[in-house]
Amino acid sequence: MDTILVVDDEINYLTVMEALLGDAGYEVLTAPSAVEALKIAGVSDLDLVLTDMKMPKMSGIELLDEVRRLYPELPVIIMTAYGTVEKAVTAMKKGAFDYILKPFKNEEILVTIAKALEHRHLILKNRLLNQELDKKYGFPNIVGESRVMKDILALVKRVAQSRATVLVTGESGTGKELIARAIHQCSSRTAKSFISVNCAALTETLLESELFGHERGAFTNAVAMRKGRFELADSGTLFMDEVAEMSQALQVKLLRVLQEMEFERVGGNRTIKVDVRVVAASNRDLKEEVEAGRFREDLFY
Repeated sequence: MDTILVVDDEINYLTVMEALLGDAGYEVLTAPSAVEALKIAGVSDLDLVLTDMKMPKMSGIELLDEVRRLYPELPVIIMTAYGTVEKAVTAMKKGAFDYILKPFKNEEILVTIAKALEHRHLILKNRLLNQELDKKYGFPNIVGESRVMKDILALVKRVAQSRATVLVTGESGTGKELIARAIHQCSSRTAKSFISVNCAALTETLLESELFGHERGAFTNAVAMRKGRFELADSGTLFMDEVAEMSQALQVKLLRVLQEMEFERVGGNRTIKVDVRVVAASNRDLKEEVEAGRFREDLFY
């Protein structure tokens, strides 16, 4: 789900845009000033900024300059009731994706937003393609000429073409993440994101937030909505290292995601659907963990 930040010092416009974009299926954040917008951008995962031109203290053009400096791939659409050709040219020269005049038709702004988001997705996709293209048909980071390694890499290529969840086991330092990346590179998801998380490096509360994201106000210091690793990996691959370290409570939530491909953010009640290929890894024998009662049998299978 794409997240849009709407910036306008007119509260009525914020209310109208929040309803319009929410109904269109977008995640909507709002800010009554450019200063507040920059604070939100610093703690939120944004896909687009839609800002008014004329605002006190900091104008939309000044906000555009800051966004382009801090987040060069984040598209910005300028809207204003004080439109002139000169302002439009200035905004476009400074890197605005487009420029729209108030009052505008709902269809007009929705089409412009859709084009901006499509442009952003293409940029991210091309960047990932350039990074992975030279790796797609081989495994330059995996060293090994033995028959065992060749068999493993052949298995990786076969597994990669399926949609199955994958468990990679082995002692620490044996290259489990390299195998996970190889699976991603050989799959149809190679142009999408490869996101990783170490389940042993975070407390239960932090890990839940990292995996599923959180809503604003969900807990102390949750000053803005934040997407979790599952959302960031949508259409791509999520690598969960040391999965055996997860608590029983989180194992239940992970099981639901694997079965239904849906979840709620921490502090939220709206169900979010994703399409994620999960590759998990552990240096423990999960069969033994199941027998010891530390890992759920249904999740293991």
